[in-house]
This record gives sequence, C-alpha cells and structure tokens, in this order.
Amino acid sequence: MKTKVMLAGLLACIGISAQAQDAKTENPKGKAIVQVFGNFHTGFGAENDDRGFELERSYLGYEYNFGNGLSAKAVMDVGKSSDVSDYHRIAYIKNAMVSWKKGRLTINGGLIPATQFNFQEKFWGYRYVLKSFQDEYKFGSSADLGLSVAYKFADWVSADAIVVNGEGYKKIQKNDGLNYGLGVTLTPVSGFQIRLYGGLNESGEEGKKDIANIAAFVGYKHEKFSIGAEYNQMWNASYKDGADQNGYSVFASAKLSKVTELYARFDDLYSKNDWNIAKDEAAAIIGAQFKLGKYVKIAPNFRMSMPKADGAKNGCSAYINCYFGL
Repeated sequence: MKTKVMLAGLLACIGISAQAQDAKTENPKGKAIVQVFGNFHTGFGAENDDRGFELERSYLGYEYNFGNGLSAKAVMDVGKSSDVSDYHRIAYIKNAMVSWKKGRLTINGGLIPATQFNFQEKFWGYRYVLKSFQDEYKFGSSADLGLSVAYKFADWVSADAIVVNGEGYKKIQKNDGLNYGLGVTLTPVSGFQIRLYGGLNESGEEGKKDIANIAAFVGYKHEKFSIGAEYNQMWNASYKDGADQNGYSVFASAKLSKVTELYARFDDLYSKNDWNIAKDEAAAIIGAQFKLGKYVKIAPNFRMSMPKADGAKNGCSAYINCYFGL
C-alpha cells in the first residue's frame, strides 16, 4: 500500500512538472515598447544659430508572443515632418506586423522592418544618436508594407528576401511598382561579419526610372570593441534618370566599463556629376555614452559637417543625446 501511494505521488509530481514545463513553453506573454530620443544641441561657426532642446522621436507600441513561434507587434512613431516649414509633430504607424519563427526560418508580414540597412543600424548601435548612413542620406526606408523571409542555412551563413511596396511607412501605396531585396550575411569566424545586399525599387510610372541599390558591409565585434565599414551605391534616386549616389561610412566603438563607451564615425557622400552637390558632404562624429541604470543612456558628442559645394562653410556642433527605453 505504501509503495502504491509513493508511486501515485511520483506520477502526480511528474504530471505537474510536465504541465508546468508546457505552460512555461507555450504560455503567451507580451511587453510594452517605449523608446524616446531627445537631445540638447548647440552649433558653432556656420551653425551658430542652431541650438535648443529637441524631442526627436518616440516609439510607442506593444509586442505579444502567442507561443509556437508566432508573435505580433504594433509600434507608433511620433516624430517631426521632413518639411522644414512644418513645426508640428506627426504620428505614423511604424510597424504593424506578424512574425513566425520555426527552427532556422523566420517570416514577417505586414508593416515590417526593411532589410536594406537594418543589419548595419544594429551593428552601429547608436541609432538614437545618429541614423546609419543609408537612413541618414535617404537611400531607403527603414520600414515598409510587405513580406520578408529569412533562413539560416548554417551558423556561418544566412540569407533573406523581401518584397514591399517601396514607398516606406509614411505613405500609402500610390504606384504599382514593388521593391525587391536580397541579402546574404556571412560569419566566417566568431565576431566577424559580412553583409551583402541588392535591391530594385520599381517606379511604377511611365517616364521614371527604377531605383537600384547595392550595399556591402564588413565588421568585427568583440566584447570590448567593435569596428565596421560599409559602402553603398544608389542609381536613379527619387526615380530620376542619372541621379546616382554613392558613399561610405566607417565607425568604431570601445567599451571602457559596464556603463561607459566611446564611439566615432566618418561618412562621405557623393553624387554623379555633382547633381546633388548642395547636399553632398563628409561628416564626422565622436563621443561617449553613459548608461544611467537599465533604461536611460546619455551620449555627449561633437559633430562636424564638411559640405562639398563651392563656398560652403564647415559646420560644427555639440550634442547631448538622451535615450529612454523599456
């Protein structure tokens, strides 16, 4: 009798343990998304009149994991208009997507992150301080409406494909053209990564040219430092024939302690036959980052812009960027 009671108790414990494990694996859960970018800046020389406090961007949303690899995310982007005469804040839907992960396969659908420069942005790691090169100089959009698929063939190689509207997340679908992209990421040795990407954005309008993009990135990330370099080429910017642009960005960071990092970056942008000379420039930034607890970062930095137009003066400015995020 005693043996039967012990056996029954053991089976009950096993059953409870199994149920708890299943609950742990399958139990749905969600989390809020709150990210706020702000700064105080002051210019020098040619930029002397540019100073003040700025709330650059706020991301507000929610992400929910349903279990079995299925999740959904919705994010609102509150920022400023690209129209310099518009001083009102504008809210956009940045992401409204469903994701499914199974083994080495990942599928995203809806208003999803674009894959054109997402990898470089994460490697750079200081998006709240300064956008990555392609985002800063409008080589593409960071999000769009469509579908993306990624597959990890082995620990050292993965590939991804994306098909989206091609008009970004701030505009509704206007033209019939689509934006296609293919990317390959290689990790030949631990910490060393290579990213290659090619894309074609159809104009969808007679008389306008398709936009083509290629990007190549190489970087090494260590627990104490990171260094990266990217080259980017775009043909027919804004669907205009011959409006070609290219440029490169090199950047590095070093971790001095658990709360302190140093970073530096240099960008150089060109346009074919100087068609965009008014905006062509070289730019540099150097600064530090301090983590104030789990949710707050402060990043003082010094910036210099060197326009390529004849007679244009170099601009210098000092920033204190701030980040709050859950």
